[in-house]
Amino acid sequence: MGSIEILAPAGSMESVIAAVRSGADAVYVGEKQFSARSSAHNFDPDELKKAVAYCHIHGVKLYVTLNTIVFDDEFESLAEAVKIAAEADADALIVQNMGVARLAREIAPDLPLHASTQMSVHTPSGVRALYEMDFKRVVLSREMSREEIKECAKIPIELEVFVHGALCMSVSGQCYFSAMLGSRSGNRGGCAQTCRLPFSVQGQRDGHALSLKDNSLIPRLGELEEIGVYSAKIEGRMKRPEYVAAAVRACKEQRDLGFVTDATAEMLRGVFSRTGFTDGYFNGKIGKEMFGTRTKDDVVSADGKLLSSIREGYRSEVRDVDITASFSARAGKPASLTVTDGALVVTKNTEINCEAAQNVALSEDKCRAQLTKTGGTAYNVSRLDLDIGENTSLPLSALNQLRRDVLGELDRRRSVHHSYKINPPKKFDFTPYRPQKSEKRARVTGTKLGAAFREFDLVFVPLFADTGELERLKNEGFKIGVEIPRGMFGREESIVNQLKKVRAIGIEHALCGNLGAVYLAKQESFTVHGGFGLNLVNTYDLLWAEEYGINDVELSFELTFARINRLGGAIPRGIISRGHLPVMLCRACPNRSAGISCKSCKNQSKMTDRKGKRFYLKCGGGCTEILNCVPLYIAPEEISSLAANFDIWRFSVENYVEKVETTADFNRFSMLKDNFTRGLYRRGVE
Repeated sequence: MGSIEILAPAGSMESVIAAVRSGADAVYVGEKQFSARSSAHNFDPDELKKAVAYCHIHGVKLYVTLNTIVFDDEFESLAEAVKIAAEADADALIVQNMGVARLAREIAPDLPLHASTQMSVHTPSGVRALYEMDFKRVVLSREMSREEIKECAKIPIELEVFVHGALCMSVSGQCYFSAMLGSRSGNRGGCAQTCRLPFSVQGQRDGHALSLKDNSLIPRLGELEEIGVYSAKIEGRMKRPEYVAAAVRACKEQRDLGFVTDATAEMLRGVFSRTGFTDGYFNGKIGKEMFGTRTKDDVVSADGKLLSSIREGYRSEVRDVDITASFSARAGKPASLTVTDGALVVTKNTEINCEAAQNVALSEDKCRAQLTKTGGTAYNVSRLDLDIGENTSLPLSALNQLRRDVLGELDRRRSVHHSYKINPPKKFDFTPYRPQKSEKRARVTGTKLGAAFREFDLVFVPLFADTGELERLKNEGFKIGVEIPRGMFGREESIVNQLKKVRAIGIEHALCGNLGAVYLAKQESFTVHGGFGLNLVNTYDLLWAEEYGINDVELSFELTFARINRLGGAIPRGIISRGHLPVMLCRACPNRSAGISCKSCKNQSKMTDRKGKRFYLKCGGGCTEILNCVPLYIAPEEISSLAANFDIWRFSVENYVEKVETTADFNRFSMLKDNFTRGLYRRGVE
């Protein structure tokens, strides 16, 4: 039998019960606010306490998700959410960003923190950074291969891996598609599942180039445990309890028996799938076979008969906690019952004394029958010792009440594991930051820069550009830094080697869009510039960035101008002001849904939605960025009113190598001749 933790999702109390009765070792739930699955029922304070108590009584852990980005004006509610989780005695908080982590440590310093998959951590450097920040667990990105997970497992921190459920097309935490199209932010729990809509690439008709089959690594649980994974996570807080029960049952069979029975496997396929399952990322086989949609047959298979049979499996309470008990009764004294679960001991006496029997004495058979009657509880009496005096009488009602009192007290004591210290939150009265200067920066995809780029205070070029070209640009007076790719899957060694080469020719600046990149750039003594992929949106995020040694940051483009101007902290900050914004970072290129090879694509592909809008696909280093269909443009007069030290122009598809003399000439550039967007800076996100 394996010992890997089986971690189940629950969007309601019924799902909690289904998970526990089906054999889960832990459950994760969301509160009413700050949950990345805001469409789930989620839990109010009383419901959360009830859920935690139920889990703890059964020896199951419960983790609470606060895994969204949170704005400054929500910090009082966030502080209350942390307090609610601590008061409910949750076993850990799952958080997305460092500001939430910082606040959680202020309020409940002993409450363990798990790094959500929304942090986009997918390299050993990212895992090590979180380990050094005293996180207890890291939920790895779903796009990782077996070997990549194995490398992360060398770091002494708990690793959690998704083993079953839906796959987002984008790396979690790096999807802005739903936000850009309809202000429903995936980073805020409001994802509209844009990826399930029709998108076509070259040669497709009515394609679904962003829809992946559901992930399933259940047959690989033993392998995951062997390489050092601590927790096997099931996705699906918005799915019904029957799905939760079926997935947990399959995981438990695989772990404990070494295989999934045919009946359970069929049940799992029937309750929810998208034309089957995939393990493509884990195997490193990222291709057409990974893509799929939910068909009519998939929906019909989850019929009432199937769901009813699954419900039958968790209808009754499971008595999965063995206890031993001893009972004594003597005439003229209260009867006494003691139970222990091996750790806790509870003793209770009857409120009345036993009496000398007038007719029928209390027998061992009657005592045993009543005291082992634990149906409806979590307990199984594995041993009962009886010490009953001769000719002793006690009403059965008193005997039953004694049993209920003892088990109720054992419930109460088992439900509390931690008793966290809870500190009152500070006042969230941040002094707005006021910049001292304003710079203009650029991010480009090549090294052929026109004369106008000399006017930029800093130009970020690709890290893996030819070092000879980088040296030429530096010698010609361009102020350049390098951009470390946001998708670093399996590439740490080559990234470190390239950073060393770049540093050796005198380039000192690095743009870092994920935590692993920040960690490596710091190690190689670069001046670190935090990219938008870090999703920094509140003052506590900025305080963390400054303390962690980041020089300045690109703020998330999910912030409004009004919120930007209210941010506190002292770290310099800026915004993306021009260019096609990345709306997804994908490891499975949409072109693969149609079997299009990289050779035929030549990095010139576009993807078309059902309205005919075209989105650029830009690949590099094993990942694909999907760019918005229209460019962002923020006018200089709008930027001048912002509390920002710089704005950055992103050149991804524009022909920026045309001969232009000044940056003002870019205003007449082709990128501005078509429609453009002001993004989310005015309308914001839900």
